Amino acid sequence: MSTEIRNTSQNQPNANGQAASDAPLPGPSVVTQATASGPAAHVDVRGPRFAAWITTAVLVLVLIAAIFSPVAAAVLIAIQAVVFAIGAAYGPRKHPYGRIYAKFVAPRVAPTTETEPVPPLKFAQLLGLVFAVASLLGFVLGSTVVGVVFAGFALFAAFLNAAFGICLGCQIYPLVARFRRATPSPAPN
Repeated sequence: MSTEIRNTSQNQPNANGQAASDAPLPGPSVVTQATASGPAAHVDVRGPRFAAWITTAVLVLVLIAAIFSPVAAAVLIAIQAVVFAIGAAYGPRKHPYGRIYAKFVAPRVAPTTETEPVPPLKFAQLLGLVFAVASLLGFVLGSTVVGVVFAGFALFAAFLNAAFGICLGCQIYPLVARFRRATPSPAPN
């Protein structure tokens, strides 16, 4: 059973006279899209926050494991790095924690009233991946302190998103996107 719903009736008034984009989406909506060829897909903001809570828990386990066994901490952060990589490459719909949300949580909560675009979320997952890989390298190369510090950075970002809805990667994304557009392309020869 898929909980993906496409919102293709943008700008058409609903029964209350509101534009469809202003009205809550029907049912357990997880993903919407403005038009088939329009802007990038959007997701229910509760999905990434749910994923951030799981990420927070995993990263707390990494920090606890680092006290007793850097090897166990390395294994946990490696698993989380794979999760970050999937999220960065394929977005929140294919993210393992996003799939858990879509299958078990979304059908049991009220319809979504707020969505957010996918590209900043993918960028945030990429930043998480960078922190996780740096942490993993610290643990593997014998520097538990480096492993703990970078896991702590990732934990800070995940907790901010989970508890307060502040996605640091999403906040940085517009700056990076603007920089990428401002960078001149090399002239053809």
